[in-house]
Formats: sequence, C-alpha cells, structure tokens
Amino acid sequence: MSEPGGLQGTVPVLEKPTGNDGPGEAGSAEHRFWSARRVPAAVVAALLLVVAGAFLYDVAAVRAHRSAMTWRSGLARQLAERPLDDTWVLVGAGVVAALGLWLLLLAATPGLRDILPMRRTHPDVRPGLHRGAAALVLRDRAMEVAGVQSVRVRTGRRRADVRALCHFRDLNDVHADLDAVLTDAIRGLGLVRPLALSVHARRPGKKG
Repeated sequence: MSEPGGLQGTVPVLEKPTGNDGPGEAGSAEHRFWSARRVPAAVVAALLLVVAGAFLYDVAAVRAHRSAMTWRSGLARQLAERPLDDTWVLVGAGVVAALGLWLLLLAATPGLRDILPMRRTHPDVRPGLHRGAAALVLRDRAMEVAGVQSVRVRTGRRRADVRALCHFRDLNDVHADLDAVLTDAIRGLGLVRPLALSVHARRPGKKG
C-alpha cells in the first residue's frame, strides 16, 4: 500500500478477513495495532525458567538425600520468622505487585502507539501509517503554501500540531491556506480516524 508522495512509512499486515464487510465498511471497526512485546515476554520467561530450574534442582537434590542449598534454607527461614508487617516483606510484596500490574497493563493495552490505522482497500491487508511519516507528508504539503518559510509538525495519535514561520504574506491568509491544504492532506492519508488539526502561524523573531 502507498500513500501520497510514495511514502515509505506504511505498514501493511496480512491477515484473514473477519467477516463479509467490504473494504469500505471495515474502516470504521479498525483499532490500533497490537505489539508482540517479545522483549518483556522473553525476560519474564527467562526469569521464571531460572527460578523454577533452581527450585527444581534443589528439591531433586533433597529427595536424593543431599542437603538443601543454603539460599533456599535461608529463604524458608526468613519467610517463617519475619512478620507480615516487616519492612522488607512489605517492600517485596510491593515490588511483586508492581511487576504484576505492569504485566497486566502490557497484556491489556495494544502498544505500537506510533502506528496509525488506515482504511482498508483490500480485505486481506490491514495497513498502518507511522506517525513520523504522516508528519513528513504534512510538512511537505505545508511548505508548498506561499509565504511559508519553515514548518515544524508533530503528530500524535489523534492530533497534528503544525507551527509555521511565515514571511511576505498576511498571517491570516497564510493560516487560511495552511488550514485548507493540511485538511485536504490529512484526508488523503486515508486514516481510520483523521487527525484533528491545529495550525499556528507566526513571524520569525527579530535577530540581535
């Protein structure tokens, strides 16, 4: 898939159709892309593997009539002797709870905040547009407006903030042209949820 200007920031994803909706009907039901989150999953899996392996080895050693490892005996003694209101017990419980909440948050949120869902033009392909690529398109279109000297564009998930430095034309005229051109450019991006536009035009500051 490609967007205006031969943009290289689109992210097409092949997937099975979810129903009989045509390309024009699927756009309203699109949601954000989900991140695979391979790094957190790999870290948690590695930690669980190491801890479980250490406990399993120690339990097998005890069953083979060998003495338990010092760390497991010390841990068991600490858990048996320390009261529940002990500072270290509370700190450990807080750390475990925070880690659990973080994992739940990762599991419940999509991630990939930089990818904006686009309307489908083929039922088997779900396209997305990187926010940086969208900002580049809007900046290039804004620079085509007469009187614009430089432009800075920041795109979020729902909003595009455009700040332009203008010269030799009335600021109101430049602002009106920017608003019209960028509104058309946002429409041309083909996003499921078009970005809200905020345009600020001003003169360059005086030197010296």
